[in-house]
Amino acid sequence: MSAKENRELVHRWVEEFNKGKAAAMAEIDRSSDMRGDLKERARFKQMESELYDALPDLHVTIDDMVAEGDKVATRTTWTGTHKGEFMGVPPTNKKVTFSLIVINRFAGGKIVEDHGEYSALDLMRQLGLPVPTPKKEK
Repeated sequence: MSAKENRELVHRWVEEFNKGKAAAMAEIDRSSDMRGDLKERARFKQMESELYDALPDLHVTIDDMVAEGDKVATRTTWTGTHKGEFMGVPPTNKKVTFSLIVINRFAGGKIVEDHGEYSALDLMRQLGLPVPTPKKEK
């Protein structure tokens, strides 16, 4: 598939996510099924479930996207309301926003690999979690 077609698949995945259509997302994204051993896949599914339970109105906006060959890099903003326990924090009903940058690799019209980084520190602050501070050198 072309880089343009892969970009279109990422756009479709985000649209389906925002509609809450997990089945349609699964048609595009095979990476979660291909993650390492069974233990790793179970951990990923658990983390994904906790995120949806904690932020049921989670919405993704694409901010930037670059595609080349079989890879697409996407910078997104995620917003949602903290309505369920997350990372040990009881619901606060606070609106939270965090960014995620992910690189997807495609094969056969599907996402087969992904690597992402999100602003965990910023999310922790918004939820009122204690944030580690760097030690001062003497």
